[in-house]
Amino acid sequence: MRNISRQPSDQDAARIRPLTVLPVFLDLAGKRAVVAGGSAAACWKAELLLSAGAKVFVHASDEDLCEDFAKLIERHGPAALHHGRSWDRTDLAGAAVAICDARDEQEAAAFAAAAAAAGVPCNVIDQSAFCSFQFGAIVNRSPVVIGISTTGAAPILGQAIRRRIETLLMPPLAEWAALAARIRGRVAATLNPGAERRRFWERLAERAFGDAPGPQVEQELFEEARTVGASRASAGRVTLVGAGPGEAELLTLKAVRALQSADVILFDDLVSDEVLELARREAKRIQVGKRGGRPSCRQEDINALMLTLAKAGRHVVRLKSGDPMIFGRAGEEIAMLEAAGIPVAIVPGISAGVALASALRMSLTHRDHAKSVRFVTGHSRNGGLPEDLDWRSIADPSATTIFYMGGRNAGQIADRLISLGVPASMPVAVGAGLGRREQQLRIADLATLGEAVNQMNSDQPIVIGVGRAFAQHRATGLERDPPLPVAATG
Repeated sequence: MRNISRQPSDQDAARIRPLTVLPVFLDLAGKRAVVAGGSAAACWKAELLLSAGAKVFVHASDEDLCEDFAKLIERHGPAALHHGRSWDRTDLAGAAVAICDARDEQEAAAFAAAAAAAGVPCNVIDQSAFCSFQFGAIVNRSPVVIGISTTGAAPILGQAIRRRIETLLMPPLAEWAALAARIRGRVAATLNPGAERRRFWERLAERAFGDAPGPQVEQELFEEARTVGASRASAGRVTLVGAGPGEAELLTLKAVRALQSADVILFDDLVSDEVLELARREAKRIQVGKRGGRPSCRQEDINALMLTLAKAGRHVVRLKSGDPMIFGRAGEEIAMLEAAGIPVAIVPGISAGVALASALRMSLTHRDHAKSVRFVTGHSRNGGLPEDLDWRSIADPSATTIFYMGGRNAGQIADRLISLGVPASMPVAVGAGLGRREQQLRIADLATLGEAVNQMNSDQPIVIGVGRAFAQHRATGLERDPPLPVAATG
């Protein structure tokens, strides 16, 4: 087996690359914040300050105060005080922060100078030249708070990044963080320093990316920390994760969370680098190549490795291309692990047959063409056609059939189906590298299936679709591969 791991960093190298800004987090609870201006933009900044517990002093004439700002002040009562006049230099003395929505550059410069003289950090909205700090996009899972800055270069990009992070950090994370803050004293008072405390916090961190903490979770965590031995054998577990066809954006959120919590990742040869980039940086990565017709790790060796790592207390992620439950040998792995008492979780992925349909923008079960869909293997253990298949059933023209790993036997598959009465003109689709930049698609008919596969210039496994559902694409010819869709930013 080939072991892929990160090389140690040069000890003389800097531990962090240069920063354009330094992210800091201010405790504003009970402190005075000044907001000059009554616009909607100033209102939004005041709402952020109030959410952080600040006491906000608003300086704006009644005419300049927008309706939403007036409602905000009324709603927050004593925490938001409206002074019906413009600001002056004395208003900034002793403030924790100062915000201004300036009418012009002259006011912006005056406000920035007054804030500097008072020693108060200031932000002039949309005028970065007069700001001593900037607001960023926020992911709020308080007490976990994440700030995102593009240093003013691309605010829309910052918002897009925020949306991505929002999908990864589910709302229950806030409850776990609150639990951690509440019991920190008890942990220090009742658990031994070192391994015992570390096990407690590691288990809490692992569970924080799942469901909300139940009423018994606190006691469970303390019992686990005290009873799990140095080997952490009872803490070991395996998660079988479907990596999908290759595109990282097609992973489920649960798959990403599993990758982020893994100690060791055993990945197949077909898993893309793009997917592996989402894994926890500290996780050890071990390639256990599984490719048809090529030298591969024996399944027995993979099973033994999973068992050894799990018994050593590791969270092992078995990362498989496509869906682990479809032609992924998952049944054998689950049976072996359960027999050894190792907990196993399954995270499904997008299978190659579904990826083929998505790439062609078609339904495998179109009501006018197919009453069922079948996923079948395209080769037997010895590499030839699988003779234990019910080929007469597969030849049913009312079904759509997807052949996995059938590239080398494409011509034989076509001959067998034609011999059983399937018309030579039956539409077929062939796909390789589905969901990746090197994706290739071909539309043909059963008579020319072998030739279509031979024209594929790809070292990726071939997926073959047979059925009337593919007729709409045969009509258009599909002379070249359609471009991959651009991922939406919102």
